[in-house]
Amino acid sequence: MNIKAQIKAYRITLLGIGIGAISGWLYWYFVGCQDGVCTIKSDPLNMTFYGALMGGLLFDMLRSYLKDQKARKN
Repeated sequence: MNIKAQIKAYRITLLGIGIGAISGWLYWYFVGCQDGVCTIKSDPLNMTFYGALMGGLLFDMLRSYLKDQKARKN
């Protein structure tokens, strides 16, 4: 499988990673951790990676669900 085919197959997951990363950074910027003892929320890079991970997982579940629904119709 070439790169273009993989990107096309996982475009929903990649979209989730992007949205999650942006959401994680925005959460750090607007909410964050006031006293600095929070492991994830105190560092913008950690929060961005965490958001990207959660967004990727969530959108991959959505991709899998949509794939199953499409297979059931056929």
